[in-house]
Amino acid sequence: MTPTLPQILDDHVARGTAPGIVGVRGAPGGRVEVVTSGDLPADAIVRIQSMTKPILAVAALRLVQDGRLGLDDPVERWLPELADRRVLRSPDAALDDVETATTPITLRHLLTNTSGYGVQVVPSPLAEAMIANRTAAGQEPVAMGAQEWLDALAALPLAFEPGTGWRYHHSFGILGILLSRVVDGSLEEHLRRDLFGPLGMVDTGYTVPADQAHRLPAAYRHGEDGSLVEVEPAAGGFSLAPAPFDLSHSELVSTAADYAAFAGMLAAGGRHDGEVVVDPGMLALMRSDQVPASAKTEDSFFPGFWGGTGWGFGVAVQTDGESAGRYGWSGGQGTDFWIDPDGSFGIVLSQVEMGPEIMGLFGDAQRIAAVAISVPPE
Repeated sequence: MTPTLPQILDDHVARGTAPGIVGVRGAPGGRVEVVTSGDLPADAIVRIQSMTKPILAVAALRLVQDGRLGLDDPVERWLPELADRRVLRSPDAALDDVETATTPITLRHLLTNTSGYGVQVVPSPLAEAMIANRTAAGQEPVAMGAQEWLDALAALPLAFEPGTGWRYHHSFGILGILLSRVVDGSLEEHLRRDLFGPLGMVDTGYTVPADQAHRLPAAYRHGEDGSLVEVEPAAGGFSLAPAPFDLSHSELVSTAADYAAFAGMLAAGGRHDGEVVVDPGMLALMRSDQVPASAKTEDSFFPGFWGGTGWGFGVAVQTDGESAGRYGWSGGQGTDFWIDPDGSFGIVLSQVEMGPEIMGLFGDAQRIAAVAISVPPE
C-alpha cells in the first residue's frame, strides 16, 4: 500500500531526518493539501535557497514577454562588467592561459547555466581563485554585496566559451543583478509588484521582516554521528531584516502557501486566476531540456546528474523514465518542488542542509501518486 504524505513526513521526523517538515501536494484543477510534521509550522518562513532560481527565471521571462529583454540579448548592455570576457583554453588551465571569448553572454546562457561562470566541482586554478576571492558557492550566505560580488567574479576568466559548457549556480546570481539593472531599481520591489503581489506571495522576499522573526526557524545540518547540528538560529541570522547589503545576487525566503501559489501557476500552464503569468511558449522552453549533449560532461556537476535529466530555464527536467516530463528543483537547505505533466505538483520544506537523509525524504515524497493524497474537494 502506498504511504500517504503525512505518513512519509512523520516517518522522517521520527528517524531524525529533520525536526520538522512541511509538505504540499497540489492536484490538477487547483486543489491543494498542506501537511506538517514535527516542529515546523505551516506558516514558517523558510530559506528556499536555489528554489529561487525558477522564480528568477519566471521574472526574466515576463520581461521578455514585455519586450524589455530578449533571450539572446547580450547582457553586457546592462552589465558592462561582463564585456570583453577572457576564457580559459581548458577548464583546468592556469588562470593566465586564456584567449578572448568570441561569444557574448546572453540571457539564455544565464537561464541555462551555460554562461561560463559557475561552481567548479573539479580542483583547478579557477576553483582555487574563486575560493580566494569569496565567489565560490557553498552553504554559507553570500559574503559580499551584489556589486562587489559581480566585480570579483568578472575579474576571473570564464571556464568555457558561453553556450558550450554547463556549470551550476553563478549564472543566477548574475541574473538577479541583470534584472535589477533592467528594471532600474530594487529587484525585491520589482518582484513584489510584478510577481509576488499578483500571485499572493505575501511572505516571499530576500529577508524576513523583524516583526515576523518568530516565523523563521533554525537551520541545521547532519553531523558525522547523524545528529542535527544547528547552523543558524531561529528568529535570527543572515535572513533576518535588515539586509546587510544589496542581495540581488542572493536567495529568497518563502512559505509553503507562497511557493504553492507559484508552483500552482506553473502547473496550471502559466496561468493564475485566469490571467497569463508566463506565456505558453515561454513556459514550454522553461520546462524542456535546453542544454546540448556536449555540455553535459561529468565534470560539470555531481556524478550521475545527467542520467535521464536535462536543464531548462531555472529547473531540472526529467527526460526519460516513469517521471519523464516532471520538472522542478531543490534548495540546499532541504527544500524541493516538482511539477508533473498532469498538472499536479508537490513541495517539501525542511531546514536541514542537503545530504543523504534529505535526499531520501525528497525521493519518498516524489514517489507519491496524486491519488494517494487526500485533497479536499472544491
